[in-house]
Amino acid sequence: MSYNIAIDGPAGAGKSTIAKAVAKRMNYIYVDTGAMYRAMALFLLRNHVKPEEMEKINEQCQEADITIRYENGEQVVLLNGENVNKLIRTEEVSKMASISSANANVRKKLVSLQQALAKRENVVMDGRDIGTCVLPSAEIKIYLTASVEVRAKRRFGELTAKGEQCALAAIEADIRDRDRRDMTREISPLKQAEDAVLIDTSDMDIEEAVMTVIELCRQKGYER
Repeated sequence: MSYNIAIDGPAGAGKSTIAKAVAKRMNYIYVDTGAMYRAMALFLLRNHVKPEEMEKINEQCQEADITIRYENGEQVVLLNGENVNKLIRTEEVSKMASISSANANVRKKLVSLQQALAKRENVVMDGRDIGTCVLPSAEIKIYLTASVEVRAKRRFGELTAKGEQCALAAIEADIRDRDRRDMTREISPLKQAEDAVLIDTSDMDIEEAVMTVIELCRQKGYER
């Protein structure tokens, strides 16, 4: 039997950071769904599919086998058995992923691959529709959020630490707009699953949030 932890929430709530930390401490696989979409984009590019060729995308995406595993403590994204970690972060792949990820057939294919992985392995998966669509039967579902103001300040801190010039008000406006788009999109909108536990990280640091999730796992009897 595999154990699945589904973490959903809006942009900037700390989902990926917390999911990775929980997976590491629980010795589970952290499923980077974004990396899987990038691997699909790489596959399409290798097959000379152009972003505007939707029919070809529909056909070719069915031929890709994408999964994630850990090798020597490193998360490895496998595309038809090949480690593509070093190939999926290029600008070309990013552009194709942005377009192809909106394709319903690409999404359907990747969801099926993510579900197959979750049946085989203990996983922590984060996103915007994991508990509602991808892993609706997950034993633990969490809706991780924080106020718009807090999320904007976190993003502002990240950008300024990198030396980038930015305005807090603009970041806050962008987050509000992204929330609106995510919550109103036609396919799999962002929403809290009925059986998900709400965790507001506005007044938590990363360690507190991670321990809150792990305590929920302990209460459910998850193995570590």
